[in-house]
Amino acid sequence: MLAARSEPMGKGQAERLAPLIQEVLAEAGVAPKALAAVAVCTGPGNFTGVRIGVAAARGLALAIGRPAVGAPRLQALAEAAGRAGAEGPVLAMAAARRDERHAQLFDLVPDDDGRPMAMPVFEAVQAPIGEIPDAFEDAPVACVRGPGAGEIAAALDAVALDEGDLPDPADVARIAARTLAALPPGARPERPAPIYPRPPEADPPSEAPPPLLDGAAG
Repeated sequence: MLAARSEPMGKGQAERLAPLIQEVLAEAGVAPKALAAVAVCTGPGNFTGVRIGVAAARGLALAIGRPAVGAPRLQALAEAAGRAGAEGPVLAMAAARRDERHAQLFDLVPDDDGRPMAMPVFEAVQAPIGEIPDAFEDAPVACVRGPGAGEIAAALDAVALDEGDLPDPADVARIAARTLAALPPGARPERPAPIYPRPPEADPPSEAPPPLLDGAAG
């Protein structure tokens, strides 16, 4: 880790993110074009926050001619649990709206260097916290991480880990690095896109979008 910064905020992310990137790069002594790639957490999470992060990562990557790589939030949370010593299948959870949780089960397996990496067992679900145990009652859950971990772990006869649900940028970077390393020579990863277990609760615009000019890229 060359440099890291965390500034939790409820609003103003779009205005603060670009200067924050500049400050972290300056602290690390790294020029933007010296980056090999740009990694970004793709959610699930706050609708606006995820879109801001993904858009910024794709914009920066385009400007410096490097790939942008996405890393799912729940996978990063499970990976951190493995680094902290967790063993067996990890149920990673993150807060959603109206006392709901995003939840996904991962198996911790060693990578080529013997470090734990989280491999998804099932697709992510979004449900009220009281329904999470039913969704995973037949799954081999060994430990639970995220908001409400104690309640869910007790219902599943599993071990409760911490209740944090903010991914560590280091885990996001590790997942992205593995994605890049697994690509064939010369191949580029898919552009990162936000992960939404459910469609956004927003009304689509009533007006048709303006037509693209000839030669404009979508």
